[in-house]
Amino acid sequence: MAASKPLPKADRYEALLAEAAKIRGVSLWMDAWRRLRKNWAAMISLGFLIALGLLAFFTPLLPLQSPRFQVFDTPQQKHQFQPPRLFPIQLDLKLADVREFERETAALRRQLAAAKGPERQRLEAVLIGREREHPLNRLWTNPGPVTRQLIKLRLAVFGQWCIPSICGTDELGRDLLSRICWGSRVSLIVGIVATLVSLSIGVSYGAIAGYLGGTVDAVMMRIVDILYSIPFIFIVIYIITILSEESIKDTLTEYGINQIIVFYVLIGAIYWLTMSRVVRGQIISLKHEQFVDAARTIGASTGRIVFRHLVPNVLGIVIVYLTLTIPSVMLFEAFLSFLGLGVQPPDVSWGLLVNDGVKIITPIQQLWWLVLFPALALALTLFALNFLGDGLRDALDPRMKNR
Repeated sequence: MAASKPLPKADRYEALLAEAAKIRGVSLWMDAWRRLRKNWAAMISLGFLIALGLLAFFTPLLPLQSPRFQVFDTPQQKHQFQPPRLFPIQLDLKLADVREFERETAALRRQLAAAKGPERQRLEAVLIGREREHPLNRLWTNPGPVTRQLIKLRLAVFGQWCIPSICGTDELGRDLLSRICWGSRVSLIVGIVATLVSLSIGVSYGAIAGYLGGTVDAVMMRIVDILYSIPFIFIVIYIITILSEESIKDTLTEYGINQIIVFYVLIGAIYWLTMSRVVRGQIISLKHEQFVDAARTIGASTGRIVFRHLVPNVLGIVIVYLTLTIPSVMLFEAFLSFLGLGVQPPDVSWGLLVNDGVKIITPIQQLWWLVLFPALALALTLFALNFLGDGLRDALDPRMKNR
């Protein structure tokens, strides 16, 4: 039997290229997503968190009762299944009334743009008063532009109809279900914003220290060690107490900075220390790789090498730490609100709701629903974040690839 004639060299190369083209590689992120989908606890947690985020965003659109309107004749009820009106008293609010009020306010603003002298001052005072008297402010606490549009849509779709108080009411007759839903917006924003602040500081600080090394690294890490020894809880309480003073509070308000914004930044500014150490260690292990030498050879600056080439390569550990930091931040916010130093009324958060429930529970009155439902919402969210963080840690770990 005659031996088959070998293919020419060029044909062999083409055959190898055709065979290689059929093989599709899998990126690290695609492989991590594939492994994450096998973790049912992490996927259920991810679905729960997505649903919670959508619920928090669209809360103004839902037919919930007012989170601040007080009904003194029906306080502290366990539950109520008869659908109430948006206003239990004779105080109807219609979408047409809101639009008419806003048209009149817009006309005053046009007059203000053309006014001068005393007339301008008078119109400015009138507009400030009208903003406080906005019809939506009677039921909701200073809603922003997006929230106002969602509330108007809610009035157009559902009118005066509301979901009953299936979770009961508090000591002032306010619907607990509505307050939990509105409180989720504040609690989640605190967790996300404060965590992003801490990550931006920690990642930048740790990456610069790890890349520069030497004396700069030593000095920067000793600063971290010193900050670790400071009891931040007392500093936060002290700063919040100072900022709560009326004159300072009014000064910040003039610049558009309210206490809750300071609260977000302040919490985020104390959670970056661990992140900086984690990122520093990862950068030290990567800074001598060939892609860094190549970037340095073509003249890339230090900032470009750090933030364009090194930081993207540690995003895996950053994402995992993100999911584990949000629960810590939310617990810290709940703790401060429980002490009365966090979110202040009329704003509402889960920690504030738990604090309100604990204060009015006595051996004579066992108002268990005032603590159970807010605490349950907080606990489920923290569980979901921790399960998702564990799943992401396993999915992004190359050593767990074949397990």
